Amino acid sequence: MKAFSSTQVFYQGTLQAATVLIDQGLISAVVGHLNVPSDCEHQDCGDHIIMPGLVDSHVHINEPGRTDWEGFNTATQAAAAGGITTVIDMPLNCIPVTTDMAALQAKLDSLKDQLWVDVGFHGGVIPGNSNELSAMMQAGIKSFKAFMIDSGVDEFPASDIATLDQAMPILAAGGATLLVHAEMDPHALSPDTETPDNLSSYQSFLASRPDSWETDAIAAIIKLSSKHNCKVHVVHLSSCQALDMIADAKHQGIPITAETCPHYLTLAAETIPDGDARFKCCPPIRPQHNQEQLWKGLEVGTIDFIVSDHSPCTPHLKLLEEHNLWEAWGGISSLQFGLGLIWTAIKKRGYTVADLVKWMCEKPAELVQLANQKGRIETGYDADLVIWNPEQSQIIDAKQTFHKHKASAYEEVEVFGTVQQTILRGQTIYDINDQQHFDALIDNQPQGQTLL
Repeated sequence: MKAFSSTQVFYQGTLQAATVLIDQGLISAVVGHLNVPSDCEHQDCGDHIIMPGLVDSHVHINEPGRTDWEGFNTATQAAAAGGITTVIDMPLNCIPVTTDMAALQAKLDSLKDQLWVDVGFHGGVIPGNSNELSAMMQAGIKSFKAFMIDSGVDEFPASDIATLDQAMPILAAGGATLLVHAEMDPHALSPDTETPDNLSSYQSFLASRPDSWETDAIAAIIKLSSKHNCKVHVVHLSSCQALDMIADAKHQGIPITAETCPHYLTLAAETIPDGDARFKCCPPIRPQHNQEQLWKGLEVGTIDFIVSDHSPCTPHLKLLEEHNLWEAWGGISSLQFGLGLIWTAIKKRGYTVADLVKWMCEKPAELVQLANQKGRIETGYDADLVIWNPEQSQIIDAKQTFHKHKASAYEEVEVFGTVQQTILRGQTIYDINDQQHFDALIDNQPQGQTLL
C-alpha cells in the first residue's frame, strides 16, 4: 500500500488536508493525516496540490505511418510530464487512419513498450465506412471523429451530410458519440479558390476561415443529432458565435457537448505574428473579444471542457522560413503545457482548482465513458494523480519539452503551475527531479495500458 499526503488534496469538490491511500493501483481510501497505516509507503507532498491526473481526449499521435510527426513514445512522455495520465488518440493523421478493424489492429500492434500513460482511441467516420462502425464499437471504441471539411490528409476525406446521416443512427444504437470538426466551406467544390497576395498575413488567413464556417456546421450537426438522438461533440470550438446555438440545443435536450483548447483561451489574433505557422490551426485563433466569450461559455457550461488538440508535424511542414501560412501545416503542439497554460489564465481570471479539475479531468473522462474510472480522486478509481506546485513558475523551454518536435506557439512563455510528479495507478511515471526517468538505459519501463 502507498500513501500520498498534502495540505491541498482535491477531494469531494474542494482542496483539503488529506491522504490518498493506494492499493493495487486503485484508490482505496482518502483519510486524514493521522489515519495513515503504519506499514505503507508514505510520501508527504507538503503544500503541493494533489488532484486527479488530467484526461486529454484530443491528441494526434500519428502512429503508425507518420511516426516522424510524433509517435506514442514521445507523446505519452510529454503527457506524463504535463500531469496527464490518460490520452485519447485521434483516428488521423496515422496511416492507416483508424476507420476499420484492420487499422485499429495495426495501431494496437504498434504500441509495445511505448505507453507511459493510459491511451484510448477514437475511431473515424469517413465516406463509405458505415459498415465498419459496429465492429469497432464492439471492440471498445466509444467515440468516432468526422471532418465536415477537408482534413488536410487524403486518407481521411470529409464527411458530407449524407455520410453523417448514414453513420449517426448506427452510432446512436451503439451508445457512441460522434465527434465533429465543425467547419463547412461553402466554396469547397469551387475550382477557383482565391489565394491572397500576402501569404504570410495572419489576418488574411483568419478571414479565410470565418465564424460562419463553424456556425453553419454546428447548426447542421445539431439538426442531425436531434433527428437521430445521437450524441455529438464539437471539437476545438473556436467561434463564440456558436455559443448561443449550443446552449439552446442543450436546453432542448439535444445530446451535444463541446470543447475548446488552450490556444483559443490564451492566444489572440491581434498578437499573432505574420508568417509564423507555429500559431496556425483550424479553425483559427480569433480576436481577444472572442476569447473572452469562450471563457464565459466555459463558466456557464456551454463549453464542457478543455483539451490540447495536440497536432504536431515535422518542422519543414510548418514552412517557417518561407513564412507561408497558406500552405503550412495547421496544428499547435501543446500536449505537455496545458496545465500551466490554463492554470495561469485561471489565476488571472479568478477561477479555481475546482474549475480546473472539472474542465481538464472530470468532463473529458465523461466524454469517453471513463467517468467511473478516471478523472476523480474517489475510492475504487484508478490511482492516477498529478502533484504540482501552483505558485512555482517556469519558462516553457524546448530543452525541457518531450514532444518529438519542439517548435511551439508557447516557446519562452512563462506559466505558473509546475508538475512535480505524475502517478499512474500508484506508480510514479514522471518526477521533475529525475532527469533520466524516460531513459530506457536505466531500466524504467512504460506503465501505460490501452483503454478498450
